[in-house]
Amino acid sequence: MRLGIIGLSQSGKTTVFEALTRSAATDGQHQESRIGTIIVPDKRVEVLSEMYNPRKTIFTQVAYFLPGKSDHGGGPKKEQSIWTQVRDCDALIHTIRNFSSYGVDAPTPKEDVITIDQELIISDLVVVEKRLERLALDEKRGKKPNPEEITLLKQCIAHLNNEIPLRRFPEIARTKLLRGFAFLSAKPMLILFNNADEDDSLPDSSSMPEGEECMVIRAKLEQEIAQMTDEEADEFLAEFNITASATDRVIQRSYDLMGLISFFTVGEDEVRAWTIGRNTDAVDAAEVIHSDIKKGFIRAEVLAYDDLMDAGTYAEARKKGTVRLEGKTYKVCDGDIINFRFNV
Repeated sequence: MRLGIIGLSQSGKTTVFEALTRSAATDGQHQESRIGTIIVPDKRVEVLSEMYNPRKTIFTQVAYFLPGKSDHGGGPKKEQSIWTQVRDCDALIHTIRNFSSYGVDAPTPKEDVITIDQELIISDLVVVEKRLERLALDEKRGKKPNPEEITLLKQCIAHLNNEIPLRRFPEIARTKLLRGFAFLSAKPMLILFNNADEDDSLPDSSSMPEGEECMVIRAKLEQEIAQMTDEEADEFLAEFNITASATDRVIQRSYDLMGLISFFTVGEDEVRAWTIGRNTDAVDAAEVIHSDIKKGFIRAEVLAYDDLMDAGTYAEARKKGTVRLEGKTYKVCDGDIINFRFNV
């Protein structure tokens, strides 16, 4: 999973990035794109690793991407460069300044959300209009376009002209015909209100964007905590009444936003977490591990993590009848422990 961090100038994007990735910029990095990959914390993986004592324990990972500053100065070319950099991200984290600072205007969170959305919408409009122009040119040359694609593109352009981001219409933007365009306004978005150290509350309701996934981060405070030892961090978290680090909270909200879950494979060689979308069929979950497993899929031997904890051992769970065989169309659940049976 790759999450792009965006926002207006002085919103605290770099501070958020460093808080989430527990990193600090070197002198030469301040203008460059930065990426930080961290493991997704999951107590279940730790418990399974203690139970099986494998040679390897592998957590899933999430990558945070901070676009570099453009060489184009200001204006449309600068914004185009930023949007090009984040187009291949799975989701966007929009950082909103919600703190006061000397010499800076008072924060305007709702207006800032609208400003960035408008830029994403304009970028997508350009993509859609160019595609429609290309299809019209192909038709003049005798190549018959796909009528379904044209219909979908016209639906997109209608919503975008009404200044509505395409993430409100996932059934359109995520169709197979349009998925390759990677529309920016269609990407799932988590809005992070970047508050002052002493403020852990969301903005008042009049400043809250409707229908958006929002949460608060005290980025400067969390950045400082990220540079501490575990013992120091625990004391600091308690002092400021923070029950979980920014990294843990943002990852959880990102998973929920994108509809992601984890399943596990276990054994003496390896205990590993795998990330898939909710409602994924067993045969498609098998492909995440290896395409050959999908090709030769026979059955999935499934045990829920909670059932394993109740039984104490896999053998005892089997005796209790909680280990079951499922077919290709079984919808994998969060926490499933799966052994895929296949033959290639």
